[in-house]
Amino acid sequence: MSYQSEYTKSINSPAEFWGEKAQALPWFLPPTSILSKDENNMDRWFADGMMNTSFMAIDHHVQSGRGDQAAIIYDSPVTNTKSTLTYNELLTQVSAFAGALRDKGVGKGDRVIIYMPMIPEAAVAMLAVARLGAIHSVVFGGFAPHELAIRIDDATPKVIVTASCGVEISKVIAYKPLVDEAIDLAEHTPDSLIMFQRDTLPAELTNPIDCDWADVISTAVPAEPVPVNGTDPLYILYTSGTTGAPKGVVRDNG
Repeated sequence: MSYQSEYTKSINSPAEFWGEKAQALPWFLPPTSILSKDENNMDRWFADGMMNTSFMAIDHHVQSGRGDQAAIIYDSPVTNTKSTLTYNELLTQVSAFAGALRDKGVGKGDRVIIYMPMIPEAAVAMLAVARLGAIHSVVFGGFAPHELAIRIDDATPKVIVTASCGVEISKVIAYKPLVDEAIDLAEHTPDSLIMFQRDTLPAELTNPIDCDWADVISTAVPAEPVPVNGTDPLYILYTSGTTGAPKGVVRDNG
């Protein structure tokens, strides 16, 4: 089948086209409703399907015999660091961190802000939040405290996940002072702040809500994936705010 024929079918018969594609995914409960309307007359995809994005992204590949294949390849020219996580290794890390988040009270529908540099642990955090049926919101690491505070008040996260620093070509940026100032500026205070310590510049954990990534994982029981509906939120991504207040765009799991 050619690209053009596939494209044409997706435009002319979207429900039929994506319904066929959805059959290849490992649903907990396959959807019978492919494309429907909600009470606001908005399109909803796979509304009655039950799934988990973390399961589809990791567990399914492990169960299909691809556990030893590379899932994440990290190559940082700035820090001259290269590493690879297999699906087996990723599943271990994500399940453990999901268990740690659950220990901090995160459950289905809760929000978690991820304020991290582009390191493998950022992906681990996103998948761990999704594993619990919770909603992650990635905020660019190094964003000014005022901008982060706006997003904290809008998303009202139960937990903020961050790293001790970000590394740029000519400088190292300490994240902890930025996050602390943002929390002071915001009206909402998260229950916990989980800090991934980077050897380049570790952070001092001085506030009552501060937790060390390694510590919370060490005592956590790995979490199994929580089933969610296809229309349940997966993440919130904010617009830049250059033309007004940042707007949170919500994307579904399905």
